[in-house]
Amino acid sequence: MIDVSCAIIRNESMEVLVVQRGAACDHPYRWEFPGGKVDAGETAEDSVIREVAEELDLEIVVTGMLEPVEHDYGHKQIRLIPFICDTLDEKPVLHEHIAYRWINVANLAGVDFPEADVFVADAYRTIFPGSVSDEEPAGEAETQDTHETVTAVSDEELKSMIYRMTGSSEVGWIASSAASNSLLFRKLLDFTEEDDTRLVFRASWALTKTCELDPALMKPVLPVIVDKLLRTSNESAERSFLKILSLTGTSELDEKTQGRLVDHCFSLLRSRTSAIAVKVYSMDVLYEISKRFPGLVHELAAVMGMLPDDAPDGVKAKCRSVIRKLGSEPKQE
Repeated sequence: MIDVSCAIIRNESMEVLVVQRGAACDHPYRWEFPGGKVDAGETAEDSVIREVAEELDLEIVVTGMLEPVEHDYGHKQIRLIPFICDTLDEKPVLHEHIAYRWINVANLAGVDFPEADVFVADAYRTIFPGSVSDEEPAGEAETQDTHETVTAVSDEELKSMIYRMTGSSEVGWIASSAASNSLLFRKLLDFTEEDDTRLVFRASWALTKTCELDPALMKPVLPVIVDKLLRTSNESAERSFLKILSLTGTSELDEKTQGRLVDHCFSLLRSRTSAIAVKVYSMDVLYEISKRFPGLVHELAAVMGMLPDDAPDGVKAKCRSVIRKLGSEPKQE
């Protein structure tokens, strides 16, 4: 029995990534969840992170796991170990596959998967069924009904709604409700400190969408956001808090809070383990603060200039952009 890991990778719209195998592979031209054989001495989780990085140049955050699937293909028997993963990266770089697609969960049943992947897709759809398919977008009446339901629910009912979010339309309903309902907004904030990784990811995702709708709504709670950022060990929440700070700005924070935020963002930039999105949003926050405190400019440029050669292309591109903007800022006395 061969242990094989695979990743059910979701983007910010909760679409799932599938990739197409080439002609020279087993199951030629069929689609699959990316992954590969678990090497000796390697955990299945380490394997899926490595395989996705090697095959697709994607950074992923593992947020859950499904039951392994055992299948006999005749020429080999495999144990397929599926991990639920999130990413902000939208464009995989194909090293082994010939095509990729981001698809709605409701459409997974129509994908031409190998047999083991079919069982994984069915299990995932059972947990995250996807209320709306790509071909059947929600109408205005359905959106309005859902919005009205979200505004007056218990904690458990709201958590259940958050668990069922499978796309940008669902999170948009919750975000628009939170923008007009302070109690719901506070509940989303509270949920970001729960032990449930999936709930934290989705609640923090809804908060970023609320911020995009009305950045001013976040200003009174920015000290709370900074405090949560400094304490969280959840990478999805960390990414969301940094995005909120980059969208809202930090000018209204007191000097002590800004100092703690600056130290934290510099530590994330120096870290070799921080995800791409975390580094990118950290640069945005530091750049915005450096416009008010020019003394930070040289330190920010120096830290970005010391990035290792193997830093992801997305981080390098962001560095070049920020350095250009730093160089174009007028000198302040």
